[in-house]
Amino acid sequence: MGRVLGLGLLLCVASVFAQTTFHGNVTRTGVYESAGPSQLKGVKWTFKTGGAIVSSPVIANSVVYITSMDGHLFAIDQETGKEKWNFKSRMPIASTPAVVGEAIYFVSSAGSLAALDVATGKPKWVFATEFERKFEAKNLHGYPSPAQTIPDAWDLWTSSPAVVNGKVYFGSGDGNIYAVTADTGVELWKVQTKDVVHASPAVFNNTVYIGSWDSNLYALNADTGEEKWTFKAGEDNTVHNQVGFQSSPAVADGVVYVGCRDGHVYALDAANGHKKWDYSTNKSWVNGTPAVRDGVVYVGTSDSSRFMALDAKNGRLRWNFPAKAYMFSSAALAGDLAYVGDHNGKLYAVDMKTGKLAWEFQVEASKKDPMKLLNADGSLNQEAFSPVFGDFEDMYIDTYRFISIGAILSSPVVDKGVVYFGGMDGNLYALQ
Repeated sequence: MGRVLGLGLLLCVASVFAQTTFHGNVTRTGVYESAGPSQLKGVKWTFKTGGAIVSSPVIANSVVYITSMDGHLFAIDQETGKEKWNFKSRMPIASTPAVVGEAIYFVSSAGSLAALDVATGKPKWVFATEFERKFEAKNLHGYPSPAQTIPDAWDLWTSSPAVVNGKVYFGSGDGNIYAVTADTGVELWKVQTKDVVHASPAVFNNTVYIGSWDSNLYALNADTGEEKWTFKAGEDNTVHNQVGFQSSPAVADGVVYVGCRDGHVYALDAANGHKKWDYSTNKSWVNGTPAVRDGVVYVGTSDSSRFMALDAKNGRLRWNFPAKAYMFSSAALAGDLAYVGDHNGKLYAVDMKTGKLAWEFQVEASKKDPMKLLNADGSLNQEAFSPVFGDFEDMYIDTYRFISIGAILSSPVVDKGVVYFGGMDGNLYALQ
């Protein structure tokens, strides 16, 4: 049982269309009610944090909330981009917050779920998990390490909580999936998996869907935690590259859509977990959360650098968009466009019917490209990513390289004709 410090709070039920939680709603479909800009006019404002941003913004009552690896959660006026308040954690924050009623929730890198007063940023309560850690393995990604485990630098996020019917659901580096009371932070149940859980839960029909680095996707009774079913994806017991759910599931029309590091997009029956189809990406990770609307699934890939549209019924490819670099960002669907970020420091607005580029925005750090990481077309200059140490430390050097060009891992939010997203350059952007 976690340690709890707390007061009560008012709860409300999340709407189908919202901006108050990761990927738009608790089913994680990435659908937004209002259209975004069909043509890019320019930057409305930027807000500078003190560290890289890998999480996604949320919006409630004309306030934009964003977390940063500088350890802060910021509340920013939606119209002006001016700070209203900030909360400082003792560790970097890589969780997208969720706002419900008078509270905002996030998962700390220190190993806890925190609830803050949404108006002031003052703590309401903190629920401590057993511990927090990254996914790790011996010989990870082929780096030689027969005697030690290697923490995976690409395990960039912690779980983003889902708040439904007075309960907060989230995963933890301690391998547990948790449910706690939203008003006081008292543990209701926890389910142990066999590895780190950094994916974010989707909640639909009183069921919590969430994946683990043990390569299982779990469907749990939202009230009791009782297992309804599990789905086993691919395994890689040699170099542990093609394994694990870093993607969060999206639920639409009775189907669970999820990407996996085993190089597949899966469509599973939400009621029983039976596989309807899977789409192979030829071993390219699918780390973003699928966005789903009107019978089409939109999702990006890593090494093959694609943003693609799949038929939701059969998984057949409708179109490919060449993203040029790794894509961990999850798309926002608004109006006729899909908005999605890329590791090359570009935000793309892609026509959802044709897969053609409507417009793109490139952050200044990417334009300057101080380490010459990009080719002229925005693709990665592989020579610039040559090894330095020849071991796992090169993963962390690559992270620094992507920070230098403002890679966009954040998933955009669309509201009132404006697109909001964070960059690894530490900026929160508002584009109109």
